[in-house]
Amino acid sequence: MQFLLFLLFIVALAVASAVGLTADTRDSADWKPTEDGRRWRSRAC
Repeated sequence: MQFLLFLLFIVALAVASAVGLTADTRDSADWKPTEDGRRWRSRAC
């Protein structure tokens, strides 16, 4: 029974993600900037 509840929870998350009800709440403070999806690399002077 616990496995079925866990599976139902995972399926509910997948469905919510598929219809756009989830959001990324990370503030990106620890992420490097990107340009067109590619990591931006700082160049030494």
